[in-house]
Amino acid sequence: MIGRLTGTLVEKQPPTVCLDVNGVGYELDVPMSTLYSLPELGARVTLLTHLAIREDAHVLYGFGTAAERVTFRELIKVSGVGAKIALAVLSGMTVAELSQAVTLQEAGRLTRVPGIGKKTAERLLLELKGKLGADLGAAAGHVVVDGQTDILNALVALGYSEREAVASVKNLPAGVGVSEGIKQALKALAR
Repeated sequence: MIGRLTGTLVEKQPPTVCLDVNGVGYELDVPMSTLYSLPELGARVTLLTHLAIREDAHVLYGFGTAAERVTFRELIKVSGVGAKIALAVLSGMTVAELSQAVTLQEAGRLTRVPGIGKKTAERLLLELKGKLGADLGAAAGHVVVDGQTDILNALVALGYSEREAVASVKNLPAGVGVSEGIKQALKALAR
């Protein structure tokens, strides 16, 4: 399998780019997030790749980060989601935003991506839960210090949903202790 390519960027035709690697031009389909981060034509570029071998074609997909490639691979494992939809998801939202949507079970955020309907969004949320956004704090898109992780875990252990726990921790003052943070979060959740 081809794991990565390093070469000269010779063409950008969204969603496809062409890399010249020692005289061989490789066409790669990339998400828009990767396309926007690429330098000008003629620059040297390294892209992580995923090779899909189909009956009618061998298709290379390129990614600027390892997180994008891992997420792409998780997305295409979901039944009913092919490479085009996976690229659309990665083009429409960042990996962190997708992880947050999965953690908070927000189907509405996924349905804003072209090609994703309500049923596909619900299937994605169900099948990606536990694979993306496993760390509540990181998936919520904010920096989590050790105390906040403990507070999140305590709230979930008490029976609150991940969405409720993340929302209550977001409103806590910075530097709050674990026991005081749990008390404040429980007060907020009781309202």
